[in-house]
Amino acid sequence: MRTREQDVEPFVNLSELTEIELLFMRRMREFTIGEHRSKFHGHGFDFVGLRDWQPGDRMSNIDWAQSTLTNFSPMVVREYEQRSTATVIAVADASLSTRCGIDGIPIAAAIARTIGTIGMSAVFFQDLFGLITFDAKFEQLATIRPRIGKNQVIHCLEAYQFQTGLLPLKSADSLSMSLAGFMRKTSMVPVISDFLFDEVDPVLHELGQLNSTHDVFIVLIDSAFAFELPSISAGWIEAFDVETGRSRVLSRKALRALSSRTRTWQDEVAQKAKAVDLDVLRIGVDEQQTAIALSEFIAERRLRKAA
Repeated sequence: MRTREQDVEPFVNLSELTEIELLFMRRMREFTIGEHRSKFHGHGFDFVGLRDWQPGDRMSNIDWAQSTLTNFSPMVVREYEQRSTATVIAVADASLSTRCGIDGIPIAAAIARTIGTIGMSAVFFQDLFGLITFDAKFEQLATIRPRIGKNQVIHCLEAYQFQTGLLPLKSADSLSMSLAGFMRKTSMVPVISDFLFDEVDPVLHELGQLNSTHDVFIVLIDSAFAFELPSISAGWIEAFDVETGRSRVLSRKALRALSSRTRTWQDEVAQKAKAVDLDVLRIGVDEQQTAIALSEFIAERRLRKAA
C-alpha cells in the first residue's frame, strides 16, 4: 500500500491486510455465506445529494453537469449511501508519540493493524466503515466518511499511515458533540489509543457521554514495550518529548522505570474507562494475537448488537 507521493514502508501492507481478512473469515466460518442467513438489509444505493469532491471519491460519481457550473473548482459528486446493518467509525490516535517505538516497531503499527482488523470485520458484515483521527490534545480531528468495501479499508489505512486524504472535522462545544456530529446514525465506535496523554479523565467522560447514544469501547494499545530501553552506562539521560518539544534530564533509574510506569498508567486508564461504563480491550504488538483477540471481540459484539 505505497503511495505515489511517499515512498515509505507502511505499517500494514496489502498482503498483511489479506492475511487479516483470511484469519477473520476462518474465525467466523460458522457465519459465512451458505451457513447463515445474510444480515444485510437493503437492495441497492440511495441517492443522498450533491457535495464537493473529496479524496477517495470515484470518478464515476462525479456530476459533470453540476461541476461545469463551478468551473470544476471544486468538482461536484453525487453522494450515495448503501443500506447496511450498522456503521463502524474507528477513532484512532494519530499523535506524534504514536510514531515512536523500539526495534523499528512504532506504537502506530499496532494502531494501524487494529484499524485494518476492525475494517475487515466491517467488510465481512457489510457495514459502513469510516475513520476519525485525533492529535494529543484532541484539538485537531480529521475524518474519512464511512463507506462499504475493502477499498474503503485500504483508503482509511493509507490515510492513517501517511496522513493524506483526511478532511478536518468541525469542532463543536465538546468532544462528544464533535464526534456525534459526524455520525448520521447509531454507530459502533472503537477508540484506539495508548492513552499516554494528559487529562485522560475529561476525555473518558466525553466518550462515556457518547456511549449513551453510540456503541463506544476502548482498544487500549499496550505501549510499555516502547519504553523497554536497553541498559546504558550513563548516569543521566536527556529525553525529548516529541509532542511538546521539551526536553528533560532523567536518571538511569527513572529511565528503567518508564516501562513499568507506563503499565501502571494504562491499568489506571482501563479502570477509569470501566468506571464510566466503557468496555476495554487491551492488545499488544503481537500481530497474530492481536488479530485473533480483535476479531473475536468485534464479532461477538457485532452479533450481540445485531441480535
